[in-house]
Amino acid sequence: MLQTIKKTPIEWARAACDSLMSTYLPEELPPANRWHYHQGVFLCGMELLWQVERDERYDLYIKGYVDKLVDDCGNFDFARDELDAIQAGLLLFRLDERNGDLKYRVAADKLRNLFHTLNRTSEGGFWHKDKYAYNMWLDGLYMGGVFALKYANAYGEPSLRDMVLHQEGLMRRYMRDEQTGLLYHAWDESRQMPWANPETGCSPEFWARSLGWYGLAVAQFLDEIREGEAGRAELEAVLADFAKSLVRYQNADSGLWYQVVDKGHLADNWLETSGTCLFVYTLAKAYKFGLVGEDCLEAAKRGYEGLLRVVQLDDQERFVLPDICIGTSAGDYENYVTRPTCENDLHGVGAFVMACVEMHSLMTASGE
Repeated sequence: MLQTIKKTPIEWARAACDSLMSTYLPEELPPANRWHYHQGVFLCGMELLWQVERDERYDLYIKGYVDKLVDDCGNFDFARDELDAIQAGLLLFRLDERNGDLKYRVAADKLRNLFHTLNRTSEGGFWHKDKYAYNMWLDGLYMGGVFALKYANAYGEPSLRDMVLHQEGLMRRYMRDEQTGLLYHAWDESRQMPWANPETGCSPEFWARSLGWYGLAVAQFLDEIREGEAGRAELEAVLADFAKSLVRYQNADSGLWYQVVDKGHLADNWLETSGTCLFVYTLAKAYKFGLVGEDCLEAAKRGYEGLLRVVQLDDQERFVLPDICIGTSAGDYENYVTRPTCENDLHGVGAFVMACVEMHSLMTASGE
């Protein structure tokens, strides 16, 4: 059933969180009983909502997820060969600050130490996972980078900032396309992956959600690097350029973006919601930072309104976000456009909540 109820952005964010809370206990968020970025992305969106609402239900739900997986000594089971395992660690910092329980710092230290053991390219770029040797994926910049900056600020390890800036710089050097301003999903230094361009090592397509992770990462890096600090000015220019590039590929009729961002003219391409949510967030943040003009603000609004047009309510009046691409590896065009879609996948709902919170911030600042 298509929704017809008018809500504010914060009310939509609350509806999305409450829908999943009514469906799953914290530890049952899929994949159940696992320390994983799927849950982390959704709960990071919920944490942003909590910062606005201060509704303790959300705080308790986030804490419930972490406490089911991290024991009193800070022990927990996580994948030790991939950047994806680090992302849910973003939930640890506020819990450590608010609760003063040593286990949260111990767990954060374990995730921080992954940066010592992850494999790297010849120039120090983190492999996305061990099974993808010599691969850097856009996803990884968000999965590990924001955590590293928050850790640097919380626990006084400024050298991590240089590490993060180096990772972003490598991605931009090897994965950015000068003509479009977009970045390819993945880059293989070894040129051994089936999708790798033999000259550049890049995968052949611009996948929406991977670009969304990149925009989310750079925007949140600016939350952690203050004015005047090393690297900030360059990141501001990067985010401004990236935001302007995104606007060029927004579908004019729907306000959404395509699964393969630059090929909306192809009949088998389709409009995807999780990438759109991340783009709305990125554009809203870029505007809030004063890096882009009204054209990007209007694109963010069109994207947000387009999302509301596809949001549905189930027979219990609970929020449903459709057309979310499932988890996807790098590949060719057919790989992306034939991927299944699902409803209320955590990739999408978490990104939707983040987008709503940022749109609320913009509307509040403008008095709307």
